[in-house]
Amino acid sequence: MNRLATYLMNRPQMLTAGLILALVGLPVALWFDLKDVSDQSMRRQVTSLNQVIDTIRDYYSVNVVDRILETEDTTPVLHNYQDFEGAIPIPATMSIELGEELSALERGVNVRFISDFPFVTRDSRPLDRFEQSALEQFRSGAVAVDEKIYVNSGNLWDRRVTVASPILMGHACVACHNSHTESTKTDWKEGDVRGLQTVTMHQPIALNIWAFQWLLLYFAFAGTLGLIYCIAQFRMARGFRDMNDELTANNEFLASISLKISKYLSPQVYRSIFSGEKDASLTTERKKLTVFFSDIKDFTSTSEQLQPEELTNLLNEYFTEMSGIAERHGATIDKFIGDAIVAFFGDPTTKGTQEDARACVRMAIDMQRRLAVLEREWQARGIEHPFRARIGINTGYCNVGNFGSEDRMDYTIIGAEANLAARLEGIADPGGIVMSYETQAHVSDLVRTTKMEATRFKGIARDVVPYKVDMSFLKDDAAVLTPVEVDSRLTIDLEHLDEELRAKVRAAVHEAISAVSRPKKQ
Repeated sequence: MNRLATYLMNRPQMLTAGLILALVGLPVALWFDLKDVSDQSMRRQVTSLNQVIDTIRDYYSVNVVDRILETEDTTPVLHNYQDFEGAIPIPATMSIELGEELSALERGVNVRFISDFPFVTRDSRPLDRFEQSALEQFRSGAVAVDEKIYVNSGNLWDRRVTVASPILMGHACVACHNSHTESTKTDWKEGDVRGLQTVTMHQPIALNIWAFQWLLLYFAFAGTLGLIYCIAQFRMARGFRDMNDELTANNEFLASISLKISKYLSPQVYRSIFSGEKDASLTTERKKLTVFFSDIKDFTSTSEQLQPEELTNLLNEYFTEMSGIAERHGATIDKFIGDAIVAFFGDPTTKGTQEDARACVRMAIDMQRRLAVLEREWQARGIEHPFRARIGINTGYCNVGNFGSEDRMDYTIIGAEANLAARLEGIADPGGIVMSYETQAHVSDLVRTTKMEATRFKGIARDVVPYKVDMSFLKDDAAVLTPVEVDSRLTIDLEHLDEELRAKVRAAVHEAISAVSRPKKQ
């Protein structure tokens, strides 16, 4: 050690050179450390932002686009949605525009949703070398499609981190792209890599290198600047993390609230409100509707024989079964009044007066058919007097819309024609269906009916001729195949038969055809 000290003292130029190298090397080392910290921070940030964008696209695809496509909603879902009034973008278009908005909003962030096979009407978005390489690696299998590819680039003053993740073709995407006239590739398969989603973040490392001229202040200055930089990086990373957490929490909250609200509204009303078609204002419309009204025969006496818990479970089971049938047929459930169900067809969507009436009658028949099955199940469970429903159906003009106050309103119907459905239900037999003349005219080829005596109902200013539906099909399976006279016509709605009954119908028809074609004995 003494020898080294003596050697340096005798050669001060070497000590000076060493000191200069040390002073120069310290900011260089710090610079590279800051570069690595920046790269790691930006890597976490681009990963978080990439996950946020994926979450938004998946949420939009499942909870908006899929729900629209799975229902009879007429809202168009198009890639060129801006050219059509009332249309909404497909998830890919939404992702492209979301990336452009984020890139414009956040300085230093660039989000791209790209493909080498874009629709011909889209603006050209050429891929750079990294994107082309990443796309080839995903398609060749060199990198698994559930992984991501990162790249660091830039220079000493400006660092960049880019993450690339694949965009896979789903079932709906394949069907669209292989048949769309604007698609540049029509042989896609499910699971193919269509393109890339890339997120790039860059930021300058703005240290003042000329500060090294103040040798005595260098360490304090460099340390302070490094601390400030680290704090800024930490706060930025924490800000992105908090933003991601907040966005995730908001998505979960909105999904939870949306699910809860849907329990209180008919699916059609719920969709029309959340799509913006309906406003929360006290407005009504006059429309021709087919109104359905049902209640349980002798519900009061039945409820007295059951414990409250049993009655609650039984009534909820009844409403669940009936609501499921109503939803399958497209009914708008207005309300539950005690043991009664009020529903209607024709708003907010309609297939025309006749088809609405036919759908309502099909629904009523399915309900009575299901109740006939439930009756046996309930009796097997020890319920001596199971529920039996009476149903009334009427077609006519009603006022439909929001009724109530500015603070509390209800989407419902009013009018004499709605009241008539309730009156018709009152004269129906347990397990039966009674309808008005107009409804019967729309379904005369669908069901057998019996004309009843003209009746004057309370609150109705005219005599009404009710029609009772022949419910013999509920007694046994054979009733579906009612014998008819020669040259008469038998109409069977196969849509509402289960597989076993369909097989019986087919067998009976084949047997009848064979009997007719078989040569008679002389």
